[in-house]
Amino acid sequence: MRDMGKMLKQVQKLQAEMARVQAELADVRVEATAGGSAVTAVANGHGELQSLVIAPEAVDPADLSLLQDLVVAAVNEVQRKARALAEERMKDLTGGLQIPGLTV
Repeated sequence: MRDMGKMLKQVQKLQAEMARVQAELADVRVEATAGGSAVTAVANGHGELQSLVIAPEAVDPADLSLLQDLVVAAVNEVQRKARALAEERMKDLTGGLQIPGLTV
C-alpha cells in the first residue's frame, strides 16, 4: 500500500510538471523561413501559427504558385520545429521514458 501512495504522488508530480511544460510551450516562439527569407512563419511551442510574414519582393502576381509553395513550406517547417521542441521538453520531463498517451 505504501508503494501505491508513493506511485500516486509521483504521477501527480508528473501531471503538474506536464501542465507547467504545456504552459511554457504556449509562450515559446518558433520560427521558420522558406525561399531564403521570402516567407517567415512563427508558431508557439504547440505548433499554432502566430504570424506569417511575406516579403514584398516575394509577391509576383504572375507566379502565385511559387508564393503558395513557400507559405506551405514555411508553415510545415515551423510546425515540425514546434513538435520537435515539444517532444524534447517532454523527453526531458520523463527522462526519455516513452509513456503512451503522454504527448504534448
